[in-house]
Amino acid sequence: MRAVIQRVSTASVTIGGETVGQIGRGLLVLLGIEQGDTAADLTWLVPKIARMRLFPDAAGKINHDLREAAAAILVVSQFTLHASTRKGNRPSFTQAAAPGVAEPLYEQFLAMMAAQLGHSVERGHFGADMQVTLINDGPVTLIIDSRLRE
Repeated sequence: MRAVIQRVSTASVTIGGETVGQIGRGLLVLLGIEQGDTAADLTWLVPKIARMRLFPDAAGKINHDLREAAAAILVVSQFTLHASTRKGNRPSFTQAAAPGVAEPLYEQFLAMMAAQLGHSVERGHFGADMQVTLINDGPVTLIIDSRLRE
């Protein structure tokens, strides 16, 4: 599982002109699920993101996590995070998990994150053509891959 995490001032997801997810200050997480990913990847990744200290404390040091900063989270499924660009100029997405595998893991990620944080999680719609708008704060952007945890 691969996540691109961006600290944002605001972020939203629109589908067909309708806003389906929106946050103010918080994290936008683009989540890519790869072939072979399991619940074990979720068990590692969800608390890692929830506890990631990406928000400034009173002294201005990046020292607070989502809960301490009273920040929100927006999670968008993005299979293109597993694109291979090794050959030619057209990306290959064969490493991305099939929708029948990826969608339940995405839903489980959302449920686990909500339980971890103690509040709802904003989201995109799995498999939809979405327009994501954000203002990156910092900028702060991280990439976390559950396959590189050891």
